[in-house]
Amino acid sequence: MKKNLETICVQGGWKPKNGEPRVLPIYQSTTFKYSTTEEMADLFDLKADGYFYTRLANPTNDAVAAKINELEGGVGCVLTSSGQAANFYAVFNICQAGDHFITSNTIYGGTFNLFGVTMKKLGIECTFVDPDWSDEEIEAAFRPNTKCFFGETISNPGGNVFDIERFAKIAHKHGVPLIVDNTFATPINCRPFEWGCDIVTHSTTKYMDGHATQVGGAIVDSGNFDWDAYADKFPGLTTPDDSYHGLTYTKAFGKKAYATKLVSQLMRDLGSIPAPQNCFLLNLGLETLHLRVPRHCENAQKVAEWLQENPKVAWVNYCGLPGNKYYELAQKYLPNGSCGVIAFGLKGTREDAVRFMDNLDFVAIVTHVADARTCVLHPASHTHRQLSDEQLREAGVAPDLIRLSVGIENVKDIIADLEQAMEKM
Repeated sequence: MKKNLETICVQGGWKPKNGEPRVLPIYQSTTFKYSTTEEMADLFDLKADGYFYTRLANPTNDAVAAKINELEGGVGCVLTSSGQAANFYAVFNICQAGDHFITSNTIYGGTFNLFGVTMKKLGIECTFVDPDWSDEEIEAAFRPNTKCFFGETISNPGGNVFDIERFAKIAHKHGVPLIVDNTFATPINCRPFEWGCDIVTHSTTKYMDGHATQVGGAIVDSGNFDWDAYADKFPGLTTPDDSYHGLTYTKAFGKKAYATKLVSQLMRDLGSIPAPQNCFLLNLGLETLHLRVPRHCENAQKVAEWLQENPKVAWVNYCGLPGNKYYELAQKYLPNGSCGVIAFGLKGTREDAVRFMDNLDFVAIVTHVADARTCVLHPASHTHRQLSDEQLREAGVAPDLIRLSVGIENVKDIIADLEQAMEKM
């Protein structure tokens, strides 16, 4: 029976049998016992499913992965120890030294640095493109060794909406998958696979957890990209893997080839797994995701409207505002709401922005974003402080941008706190 998202949030993933715990248990064990050598050997050879070492699989982790997979409508989900690890693995699973990929330039600063600096040290080159460019300008960035296209449904911190269908068509025209980070929208407000995206990533640290209690990430594969159709481009999936006795992932696992390779190779060799305790906490957050996300959006809409009318505010970027640059795209991809994150700038200097934030009462200055509590950050002073003003603009971040993550408190209290802080500027 196909279930609605609300039911999946509450009931997905863990299906207890008679006499088993109603609540997902924490399997806090590194290893799992088997009776014979052959049983263990079959697990190591990928001939059988089961648990033998938590770095590769754990029942608690797998139950939560199954829930996220069902929410996104994929064929396989792999959890990681952070959202950064998820984005790295999503790309690295199909790239190697000498390869190239393309990404939107309006992505999270940490991901921008991961792609443009750290992965370059591994021999994987990245080209940043402006999503506002024409198709011809973006297609000019593709090379024979290009392996994927990456973007964020709603960019962090700018709040720009990614035209998923458009970029999926461009990626597929050049024989590569589209990878979309769906952290801010969550599957409650957007399911990128329905618009042609091939692989979805999440920082589960954000709305999926919702309480700032764990750091984690997720990679979900749609199973829709035909790796064998471009076999020469993706040899890691379409040619024998010597470390598994010549097994070829697409032949052995079909639509689950990408997710299986990710676990069998990257998790095996690099780790970056979430702890079962963290997955347990993540699952508690997922059970109320469908309730919290609409409240975040409702509150953020009211705050954005208030900011837009405030004479001390220079500009507001929130795609729920009629007349916003991304309003039409939001109506297409996010008709039920986008997220609780607003980008805005104050009239005045960078020091004025800092003074405003320092005068806030319960709206806290924190590095985090997208949890139940309202918080604020000035990227140029904090998360993006390693970038010059010119580099900030190249990354789609205005130097005066303030990222306001609207929580689920009473919206009147949120606005009152913002108002009193502005009065003290």
